[in-house]
Amino acid sequence: MSADLPPTPRRIAVVCLVVPLLVAFALWAFAWPAARLAPHDLPVGVAGPAAATAEVKEQLAHRQGAFEIHEYADGPAARAAIEQREVYGALVVGPQGPELYTASAAGPVVAQLLQSASGGRAAVTDVVAAPAADPRGAVLGAGLLPLVLAGIASGALVTVLRLRGASAIGALLGAAALTGLVAVAVGHAWLGALSGNWLAEAGVFGLTALAVGATAAGLASLIGMPGIGITALLMVLVGNAFSGITSAPEMLPGAARVIGAQLPPGAAGSALRSVAYFDGAAAGQPLLTLALWAGLGLAVVGLVAARRRAAPPVGTAPGGAPEAAPEPVAAA
Repeated sequence: MSADLPPTPRRIAVVCLVVPLLVAFALWAFAWPAARLAPHDLPVGVAGPAAATAEVKEQLAHRQGAFEIHEYADGPAARAAIEQREVYGALVVGPQGPELYTASAAGPVVAQLLQSASGGRAAVTDVVAAPAADPRGAVLGAGLLPLVLAGIASGALVTVLRLRGASAIGALLGAAALTGLVAVAVGHAWLGALSGNWLAEAGVFGLTALAVGATAAGLASLIGMPGIGITALLMVLVGNAFSGITSAPEMLPGAARVIGAQLPPGAAGSALRSVAYFDGAAAGQPLLTLALWAGLGLAVVGLVAARRRAAPPVGTAPGGAPEAAPEPVAAA
């Protein structure tokens, strides 16, 4: 593009180039994980006598890198491990033959995968079943994006309304709390897709909205409105696409499962499954991730506001007195 182009053609060229680039990035972010969906070090259990489980472990180990095998003494130990979210399922070999323990609440896609891996020869017991109102986890998967959008909206409104410091922090906290209550009212009370403690579920919903909203407001306080766009790209095109909410984080390829777990959407999906179906088991790490994003964003909002208050007004000398006007130059 030459430097002497008129302003209007230049802006048209920018639109024509940027939009296809964004489309290409969005297609990569959403289509690549879906096209490469496969187990990567997926935690599964094997229980029973060593002699009886040797063949099972050999079959699982044959798929190199697919499964992370955990050994348990018997069926009750394997069941407890599933309930604590240590493994997604377990193959138990006993006197009555093999039995497959699954947890469709942890991910229906993973439960189906384990049934296929067992060859269909084992009786299946769903230890932690998904709710009857949402057996395929569709509501849980679809509910994550509105939370992310709600967080972006709260950060954008705080910026547009020029709220600063304590006012901005209070608005973000209030919006997040009400978002959590509304989300749990819809997902738990109305749709019946959640079956845990409703207050814990509301807390995860609210913390997710706060993590995204505080990030948006914090970036906007540093660089202006482009911070909202950066947050939207990061949370929607990367965080939501790499969240693994529709399958499992261990089903995502390569860097997607690592990046997704460190962003609020991925952490929210893991934390919500824990509090909604597993009595909070293994919720500590994703909740810490959400809290760090929220805390850092709120800290930036507060620090930027404090720095602006401490800065002297334009035209004021460092000591606080008005700057002296320059003396007029005498005419020759």
